Amino acid sequence: MRSWPTPPVADVPGDPVELSLYDTADRRVKAVDVAPDANGEVGMYVCGITPYDSTHLGHAATYLTFDLVYRQLVANGHRVHYVQNITDVDDPLFERAERDGVDWRELGSSQIDLFRSDMEVLGVIPPRDYIGAMEAVDEVVEMVSVLLERGAAYQIDHGDIYASIAATEQFGYASNLDRAEMDELFAERGGDPEREGKRDPLDALVWRGHREGEPAWEAPFGAGRPGWHVECSAIATNRLGRTFAIQGGGSDLAFPHHEFSAAHAEAAYGVDRMAGHYVHSGMIALDGTKMSKSLGNLVFVHSLTEDGVEPSGIRVALFSQHYRDDREFSPALVDDARERLSRWRAAAAQRSSEEEALGVVAQLREALADDLDTPRALAVLDALTGDHEGIVARAVDGLLGVQLEPSSRTMNA
Repeated sequence: MRSWPTPPVADVPGDPVELSLYDTADRRVKAVDVAPDANGEVGMYVCGITPYDSTHLGHAATYLTFDLVYRQLVANGHRVHYVQNITDVDDPLFERAERDGVDWRELGSSQIDLFRSDMEVLGVIPPRDYIGAMEAVDEVVEMVSVLLERGAAYQIDHGDIYASIAATEQFGYASNLDRAEMDELFAERGGDPEREGKRDPLDALVWRGHREGEPAWEAPFGAGRPGWHVECSAIATNRLGRTFAIQGGGSDLAFPHHEFSAAHAEAAYGVDRMAGHYVHSGMIALDGTKMSKSLGNLVFVHSLTEDGVEPSGIRVALFSQHYRDDREFSPALVDDARERLSRWRAAAAQRSSEEEALGVVAQLREALADDLDTPRALAVLDALTGDHEGIVARAVDGLLGVQLEPSSRTMNA
């Protein structure tokens, strides 16, 4: 599946600063392991959308978080192999298509196009590999076959296959939840704890046997379609290797999605840990309630840009609070972002010494290397008094994706 065009990313002057991020599994901020893989690259996998509605600010906040991670790695001289899936065959997509009286494939295609457009407008660096679930069915079949052969998965009635949580001794490490918390979230987030025939209520579906009216693909163990978690596990490990640096997504994916994605890979390939870092961005709320498709309390990226909010303004508004925090969106954040951009641009138009400009860049690098401390980085820019031959402007573009000089992504509010 094609992604979207790569935006121009300015080179960042100054010395690299080692990137540290909070790891949900280890529950601490630690340095990212940038030891290159066999291809000399740092691997990053970020879970994509289920395409049944437009890109809202909750999505945007997540993908902008990992755009920042990508930019810090590149600014430090690393090559990044970024992979993202798109769950283009799943129950929520079928349900929305049936509600709206449209074909689920057409709905998915239209929403994928909108997502691409929003990511391009926001200047998000695209994944090198952008893979739909339907493209990866053969890979899922292969992984499920391995899980069955290893005794890590089992088949019950209707052709359904489940992965056992007992297949890896460390199950639960990625999310750090206790059993009661897992039970509650599993039921809330797409799990089926009451399914008869399962060995444990938490065992996760890796292959759904064919039901009338649902799409299906042939497999040695019977026709059907992929489960959700195994989709990402197969796509990630087939492109990044059995272990890689960063697994990312919103905090609502830590369990069950990332926990099971890791467990499937670890059970299939015998590795101790799929990702060196499990990184999660906080939720975006509107009027005190988390933005959610099911609740309908959404602010869409395309609506903001149609109202004249420039992409850099959306970035600054979302970067004004820390990526790991659950945070509230409001029109006041957008107004503040506009005012900040105006001040920064006026300041950048003034001349400073090269030493002063490089000092600002060094402060930006330090702030962002410290678990993407964007509030601190924006405070550095609030104190900006001048630039030297575009040094600061290039750094702000390269590190934050924010434009201090005119560009094709700058839209006047």
